Amino acid sequence: MKVLLVEDEILIQKSLKMLMEKRGAEVVAVSSGKDAILEIKQQEFDRIVCDLMLTDISGFDVIEESKSKLSTEEISSKFIIITAYSSSQVIEKANNYGCKVLNKPFENINEVIEIFLTNERT
Repeated sequence: MKVLLVEDEILIQKSLKMLMEKRGAEVVAVSSGKDAILEIKQQEFDRIVCDLMLTDISGFDVIEESKSKLSTEEISSKFIIITAYSSSQVIEKANNYGCKVLNKPFENINEVIEIFLTNERT
C-alpha cells in the first residue's frame, strides 16, 4: 500500500512513517499542504493521511485541491483526517467528504496504523 502522510509535527510524522513502513507500506511524508497537493497531482496513493491543521493550509484545503485529480469516491476512500482539534464542525465537514477523522493524541497507535493501512472504511 502506498501512503501519503501529511503531518507538520516532525516527530509525529517520523513515528507514523516508521510504523507504517514496518508493516510494509510505502510512505511518502510531507510537512505542508502545498507539498501534499503536488504529491497528489504527481503520484497515485492508496491512502492519504492528512493532518487538519497544517502550517500553510488546512487538510480540508488539501482535499479541495485534490478534487482536480480525484473523484468524490476516491477522496472518501483515500483520505483520513488526523487532528487534535476535533469539533462537531470538523466531523460534519469530514463527513461531507466521506472522510474518517481520527483524534490525536492516538489512544492505541497499533489500531490507528491498522486503520491507515486497511482498505475497509468504518
